[in-house]
Amino acid sequence: MTNDSSLDRLLQGLRAVAEGTRLRILALCAHGELTVSDLVEILGQSQPRVSRHLKLLVEGGLLERQQEGNWAFYRLTERGPVAALARQIVDLIPDDDAEHALDLKRLEEVRAGWAVKAEAYFRHNAADWDRVRTLHVDEAKVDVALRRLIGREPVGELLDIATGTGRVLELLGDKVVGAIGIDRSLDMLKVARANVMRAGLRHCQLRHADMNRLPFQAGRFDVAVLHMALHYVEDPAAALAEAARVLRPGGRLVVVDFDEHQHSELRENHAHRWLGFSEARMARLLEQAGLVAEAPERLPGKPLTVCLWTARRPANDTLTSDGQDGRLRKEVV
Repeated sequence: MTNDSSLDRLLQGLRAVAEGTRLRILALCAHGELTVSDLVEILGQSQPRVSRHLKLLVEGGLLERQQEGNWAFYRLTERGPVAALARQIVDLIPDDDAEHALDLKRLEEVRAGWAVKAEAYFRHNAADWDRVRTLHVDEAKVDVALRRLIGREPVGELLDIATGTGRVLELLGDKVVGAIGIDRSLDMLKVARANVMRAGLRHCQLRHADMNRLPFQAGRFDVAVLHMALHYVEDPAAALAEAARVLRPGGRLVVVDFDEHQHSELRENHAHRWLGFSEARMARLLEQAGLVAEAPERLPGKPLTVCLWTARRPANDTLTSDGQDGRLRKEVV
């Protein structure tokens, strides 16, 4: 039996893309999230005209619009029949089409501009970050351990909580079907978006969001990662509970952070809220979040030790969002 509503959506999508500029926009947004300003620069058209085209593509279900502060970002729709249509249309565009090739060249120029801004941001903040990095194990060792841990099982969707510069998305992008990085800092998201675009990770997205109120339905993700973020959080229990909420039954939460330590200068000079986490405290926090903890992996450094804690949402768990405050509610089964 034909689903009339699905057919209607497909027809609306076909009508929306049946115009030259809109087809060009669709092809560009297949390469990552772009703003109106980015598209105006690439296409050489006025902002009102580009905005009108984007509105029609969003209404047609071919593009998604994500608001971040004063900026709106557009990318291909990820789910549903129209998402498949959008990808098929993009794949049909010939690689040797002169206009498309010029659009991609201009896209690379826009990306280069992002990279310049990102480098300036890093230069401004690098001193503090480099000071902290000298206190613990080589980041390359942490990266190897995290990739090995994530790679133990197939991963459909991954959520990187407090993504920062998008480092985890770059590190794990080849091991997942899709990934979303969230962060409260719009400045960090700009850097992350430049890095993800430069790495060609078309299946990775960035979102402006609060880790204590994740804008996702319960049970969506196979893996959630909190990489060097929990020691900044005022309420770690709440953040872990919210991460657990969006895990599917059987899904994994991976926390990468410092073992408990006494280096109070990190609190005073680098805004660390917590001086690491002991194994016992992390076990309690994960249990409170409804997760089953596994033995942590420890990477000793001088003087700080980095730990990788893994916990799993029970396979028979039926935790869902209550639709009110994003916290967990256990259903009676």
